[in-house]
Amino acid sequence: MQVSIACTEHNLKSRNGEDRLLSKQSSTAPNVVNAARAKFRTVAIIARSLGTFTPQHHISLKESTAKQTGMKYRNLGKSGLRVSCLGLGTWVTFGGQISDEVAERLMTIAYESGVNLFDTAEVYAAGKAEAILGSIIKKKGWRRSSLVITTKLYWGGKAETERGLSRKHIIEEIVRAMTHVINQGMAMYWGTSRWSAMEIMEAYSVARQFNMIPPVCEQAEYHLFQREKVEVQLPELYHKIGVGAMTWSPLACGIISGKYGNGVPESSRASLKCYQWLKERIVSEEGRKQQNKLKDLSPIAERLGCTLPQLAVAWCLRNEGVSSVLLGSSTPEQLIENLGAIQVLPKMTSHVVNEIDNILRNKPYSKKDYRS
Repeated sequence: MQVSIACTEHNLKSRNGEDRLLSKQSSTAPNVVNAARAKFRTVAIIARSLGTFTPQHHISLKESTAKQTGMKYRNLGKSGLRVSCLGLGTWVTFGGQISDEVAERLMTIAYESGVNLFDTAEVYAAGKAEAILGSIIKKKGWRRSSLVITTKLYWGGKAETERGLSRKHIIEEIVRAMTHVINQGMAMYWGTSRWSAMEIMEAYSVARQFNMIPPVCEQAEYHLFQREKVEVQLPELYHKIGVGAMTWSPLACGIISGKYGNGVPESSRASLKCYQWLKERIVSEEGRKQQNKLKDLSPIAERLGCTLPQLAVAWCLRNEGVSSVLLGSSTPEQLIENLGAIQVLPKMTSHVVNEIDNILRNKPYSKKDYRS
C-alpha cells in the first residue's frame, strides 16, 4: 500500500542543507505560481496496496494485536486502512547515514516485529531512500499486499518541472491531483504533512464540493516537547472529518534519547556539520532545560522497567488519536529498543501520564479543557 502525504511550506523548518538549498532556489522566482508555492509547498503521502480493503463505514479507531509479535494495529484516521502503531522511517538513514546492508537489517527486524508501515519521500537522499526501500522489498520477497508504503511528494528535483504536485500549487489543484492519482490506481489514499488545521479543512471542503477524494491523515511532528498540534488541533479534525495522525520524530531527532545529557558526543548526529541547527538547539538555554526535564523523567522509566526512549515512544502511542508513530533508527539495537515501547504502552496509566505532565509542564489546553 502506498500512501501519499502533502505538506505546506510555511510550516516547514529547514532541517538540513538540502532543504535550505531548495527553499532558497524556489523562493527567488517572482511570479504568481511561486507565490502560491510559497504558501502551499506540498508533499503528498500516497497509500497503495494490492490487497483488499475493509469498508470505510462505521469504522472506529480500535486496536488489534498480532498474536505472534505483539504489534498493535490501528485504523489510519477513519479510513479502512489498518497500520501498525509503530512504523519505520527512512529520513537521514537510508541512502545516507547507514549502508544498504544495515537498511535491510532494519527493515527485516521491523517486518518480523509486525511493522507494516514504512515511510519515505522522494527527496530523501535525492531519491536513493525510495530506491533502497523498493529493492529490499523485492529482494526479501515480501507480499506487496502486506505492506503500507508512505511517500512524500514535492521536492522531486531542482528544475521547476520536477517539483510540486500541480500546476498552481493551491489546495484545489492538490485535491484534484491526488484524486487523479487514486482514480488511476497509483494510490489508494492520500494525506497531508505539516498542513494547518484550516488548510486540511479547506481540502476536505473542496473534495466534498467537487465530489473528489479528501485526505485521510496528517503527518505531524510529535514528542514530549512538541504537543500543540497533535493534542489540540488534530483531535477536532478526527472527530469532524476523520483525519488521523501519523506522527514522526518521537525522540526529537535524538534529543530525548539521553545521549546529549552531557553535551554533544563526537559520533552523534548533532556533531555533523550539516546538523549545526540541531547542535544549536541542544546547547541553547531551552535545550538545557529540556535535558534537565529528561533527567527528571528517568526515575519514571526505571520504575516502569524501560529506557527513556521507550518511555517517550510509549507516551506518543498512549494518545488514542495517533494512528502510527514513525521510528527513525540508524542501528538494529536502536530499532529493537524503540520497538520495545509496545510492551511499555499498557503501563502508561493516567497516573503515569500525569506524573510526566507535572515534570514537562507544557500540556496544551484545548477549548474543552478551558470549559471544564
